[in-house]
Amino acid sequence: MKVVFIGASSLAVATAQLLLRADHEVIIIENDKAVIDALIEKIDCVFVHGNGSKPAILKETEPATIDILFCLTKSDEANIIASLVARSLGVKRVVTRIEDPEIEHICIELGLEDTIIPTLTNARYLANIAAGRNILELSAAFRGNVRLFSFIADADCEGAVDDLDLPKQSRVIFFYRDNVFHPVDADTQLKKDDEVVVVTTTDEYEKLYAKWSNGKAK
Repeated sequence: MKVVFIGASSLAVATAQLLLRADHEVIIIENDKAVIDALIEKIDCVFVHGNGSKPAILKETEPATIDILFCLTKSDEANIIASLVARSLGVKRVVTRIEDPEIEHICIELGLEDTIIPTLTNARYLANIAAGRNILELSAAFRGNVRLFSFIADADCEGAVDDLDLPKQSRVIFFYRDNVFHPVDADTQLKKDDEVVVVTTTDEYEKLYAKWSNGKAK
């Protein structure tokens, strides 16, 4: 598997090291030459010096051959721009790191479903530990080719959840309305701007993305 990181953050470096141990191909794009110089003797991977949101820099990594690209700089705006550029260049899958939870909705509307908020995730995890709760990680619950997909409902999606035109092995499992979690049952009615979360397979994920690539039904 070929994996590219934009930004040599501590998260990027730690993830890259794990992937390298599993014999994956890793490329790190970093704008700060001093950071590259400090890491080049520690990590046996390819480094590209430059701004990862620039098409010319991304093209050096042959985007069409990238299996997954992680945008992990310290800037939410830079990560979003880099993700959109990567999508336009044909990268198969893009993961976008943000720190501001208020712009997650915007990322989803832009078609950036694989958005992570590490600080918020860690905070929730620590709060649950402090409360004595037994946490089941998604990575333990989902196996094989199971994936989650989310999109923002538009006016065409309003109505009974069972009326959504989903692939055979895809199901809506919950949704957010005004940032409030709601489980799905037989009587669930979706409204415009609901964030809908679907459990699906790797193959059907692409069908869902083609239909709701910008958070709106096509």
